[in-house]
Parts: sequence; structure tokens; C-alpha cells
Amino acid sequence: MVGDLVSFLEGDTEPVIANLQREMAAASEALEFERAARLRDRLGGINRTIEKQQMVTEKPEDLDVVGLVEDELEAAVQVFYVRRGRVVGRKGFIVDKVQDLSPSQLTTHIIEELYGSDAPLGIPREVLVPVEPDDVDVVEEWLTGLRGAKVSVRVPQRGDKREFAANVTRNAADEFRRHKLKRASDHNARAKALNALQDALNLPSSPLRIECYDMSHIQGTDYVGSMVVMEDGIPKPSEYRRFKIKDVPGNDDFAAMEEVLTRRLTALLVERGEMDDESTVGSSASDDDASADQLVDPTVVKAKSRPKRFAYPPQLLLVDGGKGQLSVAVRVLDKLGLTDEIPVASLAKQFEEVYLPGQSEPIRISRTSESLYLLQKIRDEAHRFAITFHRELRGKRMTKSIVDDVAGLGPARKKRLLKELGGVNAVKTASLETLKALTWLPDDVAQAVYNKCHPDA
Repeated sequence: MVGDLVSFLEGDTEPVIANLQREMAAASEALEFERAARLRDRLGGINRTIEKQQMVTEKPEDLDVVGLVEDELEAAVQVFYVRRGRVVGRKGFIVDKVQDLSPSQLTTHIIEELYGSDAPLGIPREVLVPVEPDDVDVVEEWLTGLRGAKVSVRVPQRGDKREFAANVTRNAADEFRRHKLKRASDHNARAKALNALQDALNLPSSPLRIECYDMSHIQGTDYVGSMVVMEDGIPKPSEYRRFKIKDVPGNDDFAAMEEVLTRRLTALLVERGEMDDESTVGSSASDDDASADQLVDPTVVKAKSRPKRFAYPPQLLLVDGGKGQLSVAVRVLDKLGLTDEIPVASLAKQFEEVYLPGQSEPIRISRTSESLYLLQKIRDEAHRFAITFHRELRGKRMTKSIVDDVAGLGPARKKRLLKELGGVNAVKTASLETLKALTWLPDDVAQAVYNKCHPDA
């Protein structure tokens, strides 16, 4: 029965129908008319369900269709799952655009989100997208490895698939409008939650700006930190920041938290002119991937063209954890002279208890309180953001192609090389003569590719 149910939900309905028809006929022949009637009703229900499933392809194909609508801060995504030519499911979600992503980069991010963990209906043979992702060959190779068979990612150009993809995009647009209306209607509830939070934590003012910090790693590797911001009770993705932890050896969340908070709050003092740029030289604020995490390096803040990203202090600084994480935050605030200006608290996940400086016992806010929900929401968002960045760094390290960073082999040449030779593995095993036989590939670049693939040659 479970096997039949799984097959039916995946769109393979014919065996289920045939089996019910046989059981109904057998029951009728055995004069078991009540059982035959129950099977008949079940068969009728299945047929009505199948009729409701829209047939979108002429052939019984398996594919996922992605629709996307975006603005400067967010994007609405709709995914329709088609199995054996019929729509068997759909999924919709909102993506916060933390970075200034191009449509191609956003498509790549969405595909990583969809298939980076267990896909509910598996990975189909074809994924239709509104915009071709960056490094589509690499994305296809990754999906092919997950599926164990060829997967293509493409933009439909004509016919039924293009029309269906347009319908999915219209669904995304409708969901986006509903999302915006709901967010606007929640203003009064947010104001009440912020006032309740002020009372619960005895804050000097309503925490219109809350910053929350979290760390993520696997056994000390790809250590990252996240800073998420909520203004007026609404997440503000444009203010989110991501940190690569560099000065912490091994597994030490406390040291990682101290590094991140020191970097963020030092940048605050520098941008407000309360700390000389030179005083931060040699600190852990430098980052060789500023485009990825948009972190201001206080050693180079002198550049007048750089916008002031860290000049606004939070009315509440929240850290994920218990007394240990709170003590780290308090130590950083004391060291930088910000204790009297920035209130701080920690939220421990096990019992959802809030710890405050100078109090041995935690504060327990009612589980039904909107103020606790506000803290949980920003804490969970910080955790999600840290995990996403960690997966991104780990994924880049694991999926980095051997032909990346070859002198003279830009994106266009790399794409053509992979396509003509049949993928990364084919490039790895190609002889120098094969590479030089490609008339469009300069001999020195062919030699560089060969040397990269055969370092011991």
C-alpha cells in the first residue's frame, strides 16, 4: 500500500488504477458486493484526482518549472513539479536578497536552495528556469551527480513548456503581491511586540533596530558568522552581513563570536569618527572576500566613497546562546566603551530563555507572547543566514572545477571547453594534443589547462 501511494504521488497512476480494477472485479465475482462498491468509490476518487492534475507536456516527462518575481530586497519563487507530464505538486517561498544579485546569480542560489538538501520529489531530468544560471555547466554537473543521470537546466524558448513556465511566473507574481499586502497589514502587531519586548527586557527605548549574531561551522572548518538586522520588527536583508572567521583556530564559538562582534563594533566607532583608522591596523577586520560578505574593513575606511554601512548602533544586540555567549558580548562592549549605549541579551534555544547582563537567572517570556516570537524569528534568521553562507563556502570548495583559475581561460572559453570535450572529467583525461587541436584555444592556454590537470607531468 505504501509503495502504491508513493507511485501515485509521483504521478505513476496507471498501476494503482489497474490494481484497483482487478480487485473490484475479483470482489464482484466472489459476490463481495460491499467491498466491490468501496473499491469502486475509491477508483472514482482517484480518477477525479487525476482529472484535476493538469497535463502540461505532450509526453510523460519529468521536470521542475521555476517561476521568479523580484524587487530590490526580495524575490518570490514558485516551483511546479511535473511528473509523467502532470503537475503533481508545487512549492512557493520568499527569498531575501541579502546581496545585490544578478538574475543569473539569483537563479543559481534558488537551485542550490531547492536541491541542496533532500528534494521532495527527487531531481528530474529537466529543470526549467526563467534565467540561465551562472556557470550552467557546473550546475548541471552538480545536479547530474546528485541524480545519478543527466540533468539539463535551461530556459524554455517555445511551445507548451514556455507557456507553462509563464503561468508559473504569474503564480509567483500573485504570491508576491499577497506577501507585500500581509507585511503592510502587520504594522500594528509589530509595534505592540516591540513595546512588549522593551518592557520585558527593561530596555531604555523600543528596540527599533535589533541585530542578532550566530556562528556556523563543521568541526572548525569553513567557520562563518552572521549578522542579521530587524528594523521596526521587519527583517532588513540589505543590512545583513556575513563574516569569514580567520583568527580562530579549531572549534571555539566563543572566540568566533568575539571576533565578529569586535569587527562589527569597531567599524561602528570608526565610521562615527570615535576611533582612528590606524588603531585598527592588525585587527581581525580585514577580509579578502569583501564582495561576498560586504564587510567594511576599518583599516580602509578612509576611502570617502565607501558608504557608511555600520554607523547605526542597535537598540538591542542579541546573540544566539546562553550565559557564555552573553559574557563574550558584554566583554566586547566593555572593551570598546559601548556598554552604556548598546543593550545586549542572549536567547538560549533549549528553553527559549533570555539572559541579561548582571542577572544570574534568565527571563522567561510567555510562549504565546509576540515579543518572544520576534526574538525567535530574528534568532532563527541569523541561524539560517549563517548556515546558508557556510553551505555556500563549502559548496564552492567542493564543486570547484579543476579548470577554474587557469590563466587565459575565462568563463566563455571554460564553458566551451567543457561542452566540446564532454565535462570536467573529459578535460582531466584529455591529452595535450587533443587540447591543442581545438583551433579556438590558444596553445599557451591549452598547455596551462594540461599542466593544471597533470601537475606531475
